Amino acid sequence: MSISIPGRVVLFDYGEVISVSPSRQDRDELLTIAGVDPEPFWRAYDGHRDELDRGTLSVPQYWARIAEDVGAGWPLSTVHRMWTVDFRSWITVEPGTVDLIDRLHQGGTRIALLSNAGFDYSSPFRFSPMAQCFERMFVSAEMLSLKPDPEIYLEVARELAVEPEQLVFIDNKLVNVEGAAAVGMTAHHFTTADGLRAFLESLAA
Repeated sequence: MSISIPGRVVLFDYGEVISVSPSRQDRDELLTIAGVDPEPFWRAYDGHRDELDRGTLSVPQYWARIAEDVGAGWPLSTVHRMWTVDFRSWITVEPGTVDLIDRLHQGGTRIALLSNAGFDYSSPFRFSPMAQCFERMFVSAEMLSLKPDPEIYLEVARELAVEPEQLVFIDNKLVNVEGAAAVGMTAHHFTTADGLRAFLESLAA
């Protein structure tokens, strides 16, 4: 059954809303390839992620920063293997969310994406099978900004030619949800696909 929410644009986050969380197997494989202790690796991995997603670090620069922090001298082949595993860990989708996106699309609801993500996700987002459902896909690295900066939400509204109040924003991170609500958007804190379905159907009703 389709879901129609006329006069609104449903704006999805990607990571851990459309995608699933990286698996333990992928995280363990990444560490095995890196060949370093877990604590400094994950500290560096997380510590430089905002710069990658803001577009102030390229993908090679991001991995070089991690190598510097952990004292590793990885050859390019190792860096590429780590990037491959990391990329794969974020590209696997939550079927329930994708099916809801399809139901919205079938109902004629406008749909867009706003993801804190590096440049390397731009093409996979836009050329994936689900991309046919999206009017626009906004990638933070291309915008040189990050959620929950108010300006990133306002830029999306301007680009979609709507008022913030017409946007329905969905994110798994509460800080991003609160940031969207602060500029006037209707915002939903994602925890499960079933919870999101109930929220969307309540708007349609």
